[in-house]
Amino acid sequence: MAQAVEEWYKQMPVITRSYLTAAVVTTIGCSLEIISPYHLYLNPRLVVKQYQFWRLVTNFLYFRKMDLDFLFHMFFLARYCKLLEENSFRGRTADFFYMLLFGASVLTGIVLPGGMIPYLSESFAKIIFLSNSLTFVMVYVWSKQNPFIHMSFLGLFTFTAAYLPWVLLGFSVLVGASAWVDLLGMIAGHAYYFLEDVYPRMTGRRPLKTPSLIKALFADDPVVVARPANVRFAAPQPEELHQD
Repeated sequence: MAQAVEEWYKQMPVITRSYLTAAVVTTIGCSLEIISPYHLYLNPRLVVKQYQFWRLVTNFLYFRKMDLDFLFHMFFLARYCKLLEENSFRGRTADFFYMLLFGASVLTGIVLPGGMIPYLSESFAKIIFLSNSLTFVMVYVWSKQNPFIHMSFLGLFTFTAAYLPWVLLGFSVLVGASAWVDLLGMIAGHAYYFLEDVYPRMTGRRPLKTPSLIKALFADDPVVVARPANVRFAAPQPEELHQD
């Protein structure tokens, strides 16, 4: 069993494996009180006024207490992050990392100013960790890129992948979770999908071109078809040229 889990872990692509590891380690560390969540959560005032910029990253790594909801989100993180990296972004690790960076930036760009606007700050103050929202970004992008795949929710009913984000949103509402967390993920995911897939087809321009610096960090090995060296083909025999 342990060997099977180890093989499954090793076969994960690099971004999925790195993010999943960081999320699990951070959440376990907080559960064991090795790390304090108070040093990780997104606080606009601490980021802007006290320059605690690490919170812009750490708030995406903590998935709250280790319970059924944690396992639920780890499953979606491992599944849809892996599916995107291995299929839609196969051979494009830099582009996949840029997608996550864009999604995280959009989420932060919504919550960070919102927490400092009068009359809105109270609502945004409740959203202090964006890890679940970033996971929802991956689910939304995958559903848009694979809209016709048939799925089943807990064996209760079937639907196509295009409706997956809405099904999960409805489930969150039923179990009493905040719908805003999922809605923020849908907004960020749709922003990426529109700018990366829809807008280029409309205008022929691609605004989300991955920066060269990120491409240099994640240089994918090109697929090369090997050709035998010094191979010579003999000329056909005269009788073969005259055969019907």
